[in-house]
Amino acid sequence: MKGGMNNMMKQAQMMQANMQKAQEELANVEVEGVVGNGLVKVTMTCRNEVKRINLDESVMDDKETLEDLLVIALKDANQKAEATSAARMGSMMPAGMKLPF
Repeated sequence: MKGGMNNMMKQAQMMQANMQKAQEELANVEVEGVVGNGLVKVTMTCRNEVKRINLDESVMDDKETLEDLLVIALKDANQKAEATSAARMGSMMPAGMKLPF
């Protein structure tokens, strides 16, 4: 019984170390939110750190539209970051166990 518990603890520690490494790697993975056929692009990491915003000249004339496009591009990038994170982190979890994020 004791050997089984030690083995389980070692596996849990190894899984925790692997998850921490994956989280550190995700901090460097970039995703891009795009809207309006590329008129607005937002690049962010999977830790939701915005790295770049690219705006087409044609959207500079209409402030309201630009604001709306930025919100949509940010949401798109955020969804892609969450999906990428969930895919990478989820592959490390035992079957049936879900992540809290």
